[in-house]
Amino acid sequence: MCGIIGYIGERQVLPILLEGLRRLEYRGYDSAGVVFLEDGKINVIKVKGRVFDLEEKIFSNVPQKPEAPGLGHTRWATHGEPSDENAHPHLDCKGNLAIVHNGIIENYYELKKELLKKGHKFKSATDTEVIVHLIEDYVNAGLELKSAFFSALKRLKGAYAIALISNENPEFIIVARNQSPIVIGIGEKENFMASDIPALLPFTKDVLFLNDGEVGILYKDRVEIFDLEGKEIKKNPVVISWDLASAEKGGFAHFMLKEIYDQPEAVKHTLLGKIDLDRQEIDFSKEGLNKEFFKNIEKIFIVACGTSYHAGLVAKYIIERNLKIPVEVDLASEFRYRAPIINSKTLFIAVSQSGETADTLAGLRLAKQFGAKILSICNVLGSTIARESDVVLYTQAGPEISVASTKAFVTQVLIFILLSFYLKRLFYNENESKEKIEALIKLPHILEKFTEEVHSRVKKLAEKWRHIGNCLYLGRDILYPIALEGALKLKEISYIHAEGYAAGEMKHGPIALIEENFPTVILSAKETGVIYEKTLSNAEEVKSRRGPIIAFVSENSEEFKKITEDFVEIPLTFYELLPIFYVIPLQLFAYEMAVLRGCDVDKPRNLAKSVTVE
Repeated sequence: MCGIIGYIGERQVLPILLEGLRRLEYRGYDSAGVVFLEDGKINVIKVKGRVFDLEEKIFSNVPQKPEAPGLGHTRWATHGEPSDENAHPHLDCKGNLAIVHNGIIENYYELKKELLKKGHKFKSATDTEVIVHLIEDYVNAGLELKSAFFSALKRLKGAYAIALISNENPEFIIVARNQSPIVIGIGEKENFMASDIPALLPFTKDVLFLNDGEVGILYKDRVEIFDLEGKEIKKNPVVISWDLASAEKGGFAHFMLKEIYDQPEAVKHTLLGKIDLDRQEIDFSKEGLNKEFFKNIEKIFIVACGTSYHAGLVAKYIIERNLKIPVEVDLASEFRYRAPIINSKTLFIAVSQSGETADTLAGLRLAKQFGAKILSICNVLGSTIARESDVVLYTQAGPEISVASTKAFVTQVLIFILLSFYLKRLFYNENESKEKIEALIKLPHILEKFTEEVHSRVKKLAEKWRHIGNCLYLGRDILYPIALEGALKLKEISYIHAEGYAAGEMKHGPIALIEENFPTVILSAKETGVIYEKTLSNAEEVKSRRGPIIAFVSENSEEFKKITEDFVEIPLTFYELLPIFYVIPLQLFAYEMAVLRGCDVDKPRNLAKSVTVE
């Protein structure tokens, strides 16, 4: 749950470390630090607070000769409160070794007791510091540094992305990975490492991904990769197609707003290559999805967390409607603890923006043990979930920097729509109508126009309702998951308490909350048929109790206009596309509410972008 950047080469080390840390701020953190060499000694500067605070501390006491190798780190506390002492990097007793770490060492307490008995002195309350003292202990026993590093890794239990430098071995950085991501950047007579791609984009697009149980040794002129037994592994670099500009705000006030406006382009990239324009068909055959892959599948599990879970709920409506196959959608943190019934006739679909979500990955591995086929939907090329799946469908959303997910959700939903249409043709020989295919082809252009038009309307709503303390979101059928997602967005970035409910459940408890200063956001679409009328009845129940209503409804929904304080019209579309059109104004509403309330939109309190620990 942190960011790591490392550099070895001839350039000035501090500007590279600080630039990398700035590009990792989206991950969420409470402290930051750097380590580098100066006159042959380890120099550590760290602080509780933001990267800005770290820069101030550095520039108030400018190092005279900062040299590579160097490491930078942003920490999100798991063991030990946020403080200068608990911030990374951490040193061994002699100050010869410095380490940064992302993850959780589950057996750190036992290791710490052992090391304390041997005389090691600890300066923090973190689990991370155990690692550097353990390595030091092996060095004290006579092992050279690389061997000591390998020996220490074999003692560790848990998740880790580790990077280590030594003033006695300044010719390399040594890194290791288990269940937490590490990306190595390849340069010309210089090399980099980071916990995520955006930190490397200013310097290189050629990268290597470490797998679990692999160790990388970065020299200025080469990179060597080994397994835990010391056997060398050959890898070819992957070229990242994202450019630096795509990780910048592009003139928008916040990354979140930029990413909302990026959604038409993200949809366009996700559609590329998925539609055979000549035959007007969806095609996933080149991704390895054929009849053989789906042979004997009798049940589908969709497992995800947070916003990706809501995309999975949308998928349940679409898949069961089109394919007549049972779908269960699980929160990944609950899935493997409820003894799910999985076998070789099960299709497990993992959904994760980062491809590194710890709970989702654990569920995937459980499903694999029971013989399920694994399909993943993610956004990051070469991520762990992608590598451990039988088939991967990439969303092509590009980097998502804001903690609150927007374009990742829309493109995940789009992948599920395309997948259901493809499987419908594959198994039932039923092509979707030309009208639906045309709607998909035109979707990027329509969304671009719709986003611009609806934003001004939603901004006025936010100005009116900015002072509310609570809010209820209601939706039915395929719009129920969108009610959940809308409520999640509002509470995670504006800190307004909001709950999403199936509208038909309102009478079973939530209706007790309705009063004059408690607004209800109602989602309703004529495309849902009889559900539209039933949702109107739910709205009438709110109105009869003097509850104010903000309605997001199909255009020309005169029945709703008569009973609502405010409404936003959504253009008519096909059933499957409803979630995409309805979620955009809810994203904008949450964004504008957060801005008006002075919240840190891109880095909401207590949250992290990529949850890589349980």
